[in-house]
Amino acid sequence: MKNNLTPGAGASPAGQVSTGVMEKKSLQFPLDGKILAVCKPRDWTSFDVVNKIRRLTRIKKVGHAGTLDPFATGVLLICLGSATRQSATLMDLPKEYLAEIALGSETDTQDLTGKVITEKRVPLLDAAQIEAALQSFSGEIEQEIPAYSAAKVEGQRLYKLARKGKETPQLRKKVVIYRIDLLEWGADFIKIRVACGRGTYVRTLARDIARKLDTAGHLRVLVRTRVGDYTLEEALTIEELQQQLNQNKNYVAANRQE
Repeated sequence: MKNNLTPGAGASPAGQVSTGVMEKKSLQFPLDGKILAVCKPRDWTSFDVVNKIRRLTRIKKVGHAGTLDPFATGVLLICLGSATRQSATLMDLPKEYLAEIALGSETDTQDLTGKVITEKRVPLLDAAQIEAALQSFSGEIEQEIPAYSAAKVEGQRLYKLARKGKETPQLRKKVVIYRIDLLEWGADFIKIRVACGRGTYVRTLARDIARKLDTAGHLRVLVRTRVGDYTLEEALTIEELQQQLNQNKNYVAANRQE
């Protein structure tokens, strides 16, 4: 049976949830030194977005403040020119995600891109059981760093070792979950909203929530809806960014001269 829940009211300052609809922000020229909230498309890497914006803006120094996995979408902060010096500070901002957990199977990457390594029957669940499981992950928790991650061991990225079939060490880290809300659930899925601190692996959280419910699970959908005060509602798509650039006469004139 499919169930819909209205998220509870009230959130800590660090874990504010998105409310209302905000207008898209217009680009402020000159762009050097600006921070853009961009909506990362599905199947793009974060560096794909950086490279695209570098080509569009003709600004040589472009970076991002917080990687999103290729299958994920949503807010990616892009730093232009001198603003790249702010990337470390921006990475510390709290983040908010909408996530859908597929129940019944666990994958080696903990998301839909991996190979199924475990299958387990999904028990009949009710709201109280799911809420109790979710709240057990609230506050400061310890997460296992996934094998398919960019974390380094002796100078090597874990995902590179994992792709070669080599054994990866089980590393753990402390992260903060400010808030976790149950939005919807069915026989084989759960949808949640998560407000969390820097370095949180939402796919690991998804796997662990499923295990807490005595089943297996992996992350099927991930949308980053907020980074600090930057929201998905006001983030520009790549197409909208290009359109605004083309509407700026100075930008168009500069490109014609090259």
